[in-house]
Amino acid sequence: MIFWLVPAAFALDLLLGDPRSLPHPVVWIGRLIRRLEAALEERPKNRRLAGVILAAATLAVVFASAWGALALAGRLGEALAGALALWLAYTTLALRSLHSESRAVVTLVEEGRLDEARLALSFIVSRDTAALDREGILRACIETVAENTSDGVVAPLCYLFAGGPVGALLYKGASTLDSMVGYRNERYRDFGWASARLDDLLNLVPARLTALCMVLAALLLRLDAGRALRTVRRDARKHHSPNAGFPEAAVAGALGIRLGGPAVYFGTPVDKPALGDDLAPVTPEHYRQTVALMYLASLLTLAGGVLLTWCLRHNPCI
Repeated sequence: MIFWLVPAAFALDLLLGDPRSLPHPVVWIGRLIRRLEAALEERPKNRRLAGVILAAATLAVVFASAWGALALAGRLGEALAGALALWLAYTTLALRSLHSESRAVVTLVEEGRLDEARLALSFIVSRDTAALDREGILRACIETVAENTSDGVVAPLCYLFAGGPVGALLYKGASTLDSMVGYRNERYRDFGWASARLDDLLNLVPARLTALCMVLAALLLRLDAGRALRTVRRDARKHHSPNAGFPEAAVAGALGIRLGGPAVYFGTPVDKPALGDDLAPVTPEHYRQTVALMYLASLLTLAGGVLLTWCLRHNPCI
């Protein structure tokens, strides 16, 4: 099933994006996390243990729900099981929505509506956006597209190929946990520790694969693939995250711009390390090149996964 399922889910995401009128498993996962968090916060004596319980309980419910739904659908009919598997797989990908949401911000910047652009940006990044200038808004857009190419597209593709819809939904569960409680502030430093570390672990391979695909995409797009590779090797590990620096450094190198630098998160200044070389001011064209890198890197991941799956099907000893 996986051989046809993943390309079909990818195509469906490109066609439909993320319609807000349809039910979405990630939204349900978020609601589950909030309810479990509220229940566990009433027992504050061991915050780190409570965070471990939160992560374990969330993933257990996600696994049981996804596996149970697919098993039940399988009993009712193969067509129903296939349709459900396709829908679940499709909901784990965020390629088109990442493009459309970031493009809306850049369009506002190009129209000179910076206050509206800052507000729109605040819905897709975790940093404070109120004080960002034009270039800061564009830089934040490029960074989030680069990072989320890994988190929102390449990693889900990897887990779809490895574990089908259930595996990808478990990954999305861990990613949602990290986005909701995996912060280093006073409230979540201990409570979100397990969620943050789990997300780091699950993204170790996808982040590096994303950087490699970005370099190959830069070569195909006639950008500076050599500088992209050098920048990844030089700067990727400077990032505070063990993973986010890899796709961001690849994009910075390919485009000849500098990403990172000082930012504000939840009112606290953070001196993020600089990635790349400041060879040119950041412009909307750099954003469009980043989007092209995102699409091509995603397609390369899909093609590689399909090829590997085909090889394993026909040569099981590999």
